[in-house]
Amino acid sequence: MTRPPVRTAPSGAVYFSLLGPLTARLDGHELPLGPRKQRLVLATLLSRPNTPVPVEVLTDAVWPDDPPRTARKNLQVYVSAARTLLGPGGHEGRDRVVHGCGGYLLRIAEGELDTLRFGSLARAGRAAAGRGDLAGAARLLREALDLWEGPPLNDLRDSAGVAEEAGRLEARCLTVYEDWAETEIELGRPAVAVDGLRDLVERHPLRERLRAAWMNSLHQSGRQAEALAVYDDYRQLMARELGLEPSPAMAALYRSMLGRGREARQPAPAREAVGPAAPPACTAAFTGRPGELRELLEVLGCGEERVVVVSAPAGAGKSALALRAAHLLADRFPDGRVRVRVRREDGTARNRAEILAELGRLCGVAGHAAPPGNAASPGGGAGGDRAATAALADAWQEWQARHRALIVLDDVPDEASVRGLLSRSGKCSVLITARGQLAGLAPVHRISLPALADGEALELLGKLIGAGRLRADPGAALRIVRACGGLPLAVEVSGMRLAVLRHLPLAEYADRLDDPSAALDELVAGDVSVRDRIASGWQDLADGDRWVLGRLAGLAEDGGFTLDRATEALGCGERAAIRAVESLIDACAVTSPAGEVTAHAALYEVPRLLGLYAHEREGG
Repeated sequence: MTRPPVRTAPSGAVYFSLLGPLTARLDGHELPLGPRKQRLVLATLLSRPNTPVPVEVLTDAVWPDDPPRTARKNLQVYVSAARTLLGPGGHEGRDRVVHGCGGYLLRIAEGELDTLRFGSLARAGRAAAGRGDLAGAARLLREALDLWEGPPLNDLRDSAGVAEEAGRLEARCLTVYEDWAETEIELGRPAVAVDGLRDLVERHPLRERLRAAWMNSLHQSGRQAEALAVYDDYRQLMARELGLEPSPAMAALYRSMLGRGREARQPAPAREAVGPAAPPACTAAFTGRPGELRELLEVLGCGEERVVVVSAPAGAGKSALALRAAHLLADRFPDGRVRVRVRREDGTARNRAEILAELGRLCGVAGHAAPPGNAASPGGGAGGDRAATAALADAWQEWQARHRALIVLDDVPDEASVRGLLSRSGKCSVLITARGQLAGLAPVHRISLPALADGEALELLGKLIGAGRLRADPGAALRIVRACGGLPLAVEVSGMRLAVLRHLPLAEYADRLDDPSAALDELVAGDVSVRDRIASGWQDLADGDRWVLGRLAGLAEDGGFTLDRATEALGCGERAAIRAVESLIDACAVTSPAGEVTAHAALYEVPRLLGLYAHEREGG
């Protein structure tokens, strides 16, 4: 996709391209293709060359919802315009577009359409590979890929029929790219494929063969730490998005790389650091947060040493926002971006030795390995373990002083977990996500994530259940996202649940969520449970904070509470009530106004689903 496309149409013939925007060229000059509906007809015919296309298919492509009574007559006009544009076909001067019992058929030669040329080159390349001619195969496959200018028919994908054909074409292009990359790796030229594979994996994060080729190209190029990190990112993505593990073949590839890396490991030279891998790919359903994302990009992209804390309750999308920003900032951090979770899977905090060891492994810091003893045991163990941890910390600081990388410390439980990990010098930046404000860290730039606005939440829901279903009952859809309290995880779970229960009317599901006694029971999709996520945040609260939140949850049911009402509910003095409420604000369990306002004038809120859970545990 990096070289100019190869054009093979003979002089005087029109050359059509679908592997990118729909275009037509005559002797190098681009031709006008008429209004949008005419282009939709032409794109549909070209996507099925030399094959009858039923009138119904053309009608659906142009008028997917409500075709006019004159649809057939209009199609005849658009087909007539296509005939004029195409001109006579072949030496016999036959019509290019003919109508028969099967529909309209477009006659076109290989040299006049990029998709036909693409298929011919791909077949020739695979045949060459089958004969053992890898160099010839790589050349032919690369020539095919040079015709791929971008997402196929990207200017007409708002038509469902054209979008389906475009998706099929893109899948073919991806398969050929995988063939080419694997051939180049087998030829011992992995470096030529690395950058393109990285870009495609970011666009298609769940395509395993593409990711395996990227791992291989990195490993064969001597970038083992990055290759191993690609697998780890994929494993986390599969678990998070699908609840699955990578395939046995992918796991075997990882183990073989891990084994070869251990066998080949040598003492590191003076420049021992290897650029860290990019963090896991962003989820396809990432939606909203334009202001917060823009702020993150501005702060982290300014070139100065920075620490940013993104805080919000569990399930608010902190990690998704951080990963989105990390991907968009790739060019600002030439030594890479890396993400480390600061909690274990059970929600407990990892100790500093574990975190330092993982950072060192991902970033290629010399001498970074698990310290002696039980690194997983809290407290660090004996004096030898403490000395080893101190050595890891010093090596990590030295690495940060010499590099410019973005470090994402994800799901930080408290300030103590990250003190000593932050850069004391150099140009590394650290992006921290946490369920609390981490008020004890300074100086840092702070971003608090509010609930999704109605429009953002509806967009997220629509991505999961389909825009058509959303439009069918917008009122019920709005009730659903509001019952979710604008919590991204709850909206996602609602969408996943509704995507499976296609028969369930949105209004009926909205009724279920409106019921305080049933809402949390409804917010479960497979092994993803909103209640479980909220429960993990509940465990982070001190015992006293839990009791206070249970008392305040009932006050928040009618839209919020004032300090006077909190004082009355808690049965304490004003100063004690202020401290109790502000402690919950620090823990992101209570929200307060964004602007300055006196404590008495402020209206405080408990997020709806957290309030329901608190009422279950402490108030009910």
